Amino acid sequence: MLRQTSIHALATALLATTLAAAAPAGATTNSSEEQTRVTTPAAAANSDITPPVAEKRPHTYTHHGITIEDPYDWLYDKSYPVIDDEDVLNHVKAENAYFEAKMGAQAPFTEALFTEMRARIKEDDSTVPQKDGDYIYWSEFEEGAQYRKHYRKPAAGGEAQLIIDENQLAEGQEYFRLGAASISQNGRFLAYSADTDGSERYTARIKDLETGELLPDVLTNLRSDLVWVANDTALVYGPSTEEWRTLEAKLHVIGTPVEQDVTLYKEEDQSFSVGTGLSAQDDWLVIATGDNETSEVRLVPAATPTAQPILIKPRQKGVEYSVDVRDGELWVWTNDDHINFRLARAKLETPGDWQTVIAGSDDFYLTGFDLFKDFYVTEGRMNGLDQVQLRQYGDAAKITPITFPEASYTAGLSNNPEYDMTKLRLSYQSMVTPSTIYDYDVATGGLETLKTQEIPSGYDASLYTTERLTVQARDGTMVPVSIVMRKDRADILAKAGIEGPGPLHLYAYGAYGYAVPPGFSTSRFSLIDRGFAYAIAHIRGGDDLGRRWYMQGKMFERTNTFNDFVDAGRGLIAKGYTAEGMVTASGGSAGGELMGAIINQDPKQYGAIVAHVPFVDVLNTMLNKDLPLTPGEWQEWGNPITDKAAFAYMLSYSPYDQVVAKDYPPMLVTAGLNDPRVTYWEPAKWVAKLRELKTDDNLLLMKTNMGAGHGGQSGRWNALKETAEEFAFILWQMGMAPKAGGE
Repeated sequence: MLRQTSIHALATALLATTLAAAAPAGATTNSSEEQTRVTTPAAAANSDITPPVAEKRPHTYTHHGITIEDPYDWLYDKSYPVIDDEDVLNHVKAENAYFEAKMGAQAPFTEALFTEMRARIKEDDSTVPQKDGDYIYWSEFEEGAQYRKHYRKPAAGGEAQLIIDENQLAEGQEYFRLGAASISQNGRFLAYSADTDGSERYTARIKDLETGELLPDVLTNLRSDLVWVANDTALVYGPSTEEWRTLEAKLHVIGTPVEQDVTLYKEEDQSFSVGTGLSAQDDWLVIATGDNETSEVRLVPAATPTAQPILIKPRQKGVEYSVDVRDGELWVWTNDDHINFRLARAKLETPGDWQTVIAGSDDFYLTGFDLFKDFYVTEGRMNGLDQVQLRQYGDAAKITPITFPEASYTAGLSNNPEYDMTKLRLSYQSMVTPSTIYDYDVATGGLETLKTQEIPSGYDASLYTTERLTVQARDGTMVPVSIVMRKDRADILAKAGIEGPGPLHLYAYGAYGYAVPPGFSTSRFSLIDRGFAYAIAHIRGGDDLGRRWYMQGKMFERTNTFNDFVDAGRGLIAKGYTAEGMVTASGGSAGGELMGAIINQDPKQYGAIVAHVPFVDVLNTMLNKDLPLTPGEWQEWGNPITDKAAFAYMLSYSPYDQVVAKDYPPMLVTAGLNDPRVTYWEPAKWVAKLRELKTDDNLLLMKTNMGAGHGGQSGRWNALKETAEEFAFILWQMGMAPKAGGE
């Protein structure tokens, strides 16, 4: 985490510049308000409070000859990102008061779930130390602490040194998240950034690790990594525009005024985003720009970053590529001639002349590569399962796969900061196997277990079973589904008085090529141990089965994503894993859009829905070019401003626009007032319209975190409390919560 930013990470990050922006988000809550709600019964006394009704104010807009009525447009405070409209704030607060009142009776159950979830987490946990240069680095949680402490010690021997205490930095802050953290090559300076309100506009400082003092340099409003160049005398960073876009790579010389910082590259296309990193041998600064489907990369010597950059190849719409450099030779990962990418080489003198090393394949999806001194590593997926392969520079056909024992798992390279590595750090887990860290001996092929996730309250893997099956979608496509459940599930359900196949929780994301891994989670056992099956649907829109799988869930094929999820649930019902009305589902951000679409399409299937920071007002957001992410999103969803067909297609599935008068399942919806990715008014408008039109008496709750953003509350216990709250809602709505007073 604290190593210098490298091209290894940059390659993946720039595959889709908004992937992080749309990564699945958790629920949001205010920690101080949460504690009050849990420890006082006052909210339960107000359980008869009526839901807030948003005022309808006439508002219409017309595009391509189509006029849309939007009476809840006023919930969008037009002074955003400043939110000071009293009517808006009062409505959001009224929704929060209703949430508190209705969930008040479940406070003891939420607390009980939180307690059992926390008991599965080792409080005084630490990462496996890893050598990087002259030092060994690791981080630790102290018992009870919300945040990590980061340490190092000399590799030659010596005392441990605390280099960052996140708890100290977070003191007095309602929200805290550490952003970039980068150690200078000489090991003396630490550059780090932090966000203290959830807006994801970071402020960077530089710490002298010899003296412990902070340098006077302060870089504000960042959205990027921090890269040391010019022999540790300067940092490369990416400032955010007012519209929350990273369009520049700037050079800050330590000790000089920020006003004198030099722009190394400026992007003119508002839909692109700029990122920087270092090559494998730390000798080249890589400046990459791109959107969700097109890339362009430049190289400049790290020692002289103001030198004339080398353009690798001019951008070509639909062509993605990333580069690394080894001994003066370019290595290029690209989809220019195959959708599943190929690996090529080129000379620096002719950087656009790419010679294939590994050809693209219909069977093997090449997701990335890492260069080391004596070998290189390719990562990818085959039949949806992760592959890690060692390859030789002199013989591309010689492949040494690293094999793993289970039929369904997630695995990959972990922290490998040095160029000359004789042992590779790997991570591995499955839905029944806790997170495991290995060292792989390159010479012998041996795997050494360094750490297996410890579960203090106890865990017996033999009690659980995991399966990977396929379900046929309505167009004939076979959709993979990963499932975990108790082997004695039937007995658990019988003791609880539940007849039939029992409840099943279904999760997915389905956007931006993000593949939800079949990994391990201690918190989900609070559902599984109560008789739930837990399933992950590997739907189109993710790249689980290759790049084409992703392409079939975007633009004019977006509805495949929704259909896959609905059909996966129906298929699991048909196979006897659950029954109609017994499926619960959750998703966040673009996965929240998924939740909105599936309840419009098939509401009877679901017993409870949780939509975190849901991207549900799709059409309005994509029509607003001034919003932070919109221009960069047109390659994912389409541009309804210029394209009438895109407008009509988006209108046909946008969850907010498709709410109609009918019964909907019980729902919990979350938002973050400072969220720059999915703005607060999307869930607020959606809930207002659902309250107006739904014909059922099912519970509909909305909680807006007033002091955080897209990722929910910071701090490991605050975040865990949100999960407990989500599960309490689900179990309550499924009739599986303890009886509370007044019910």
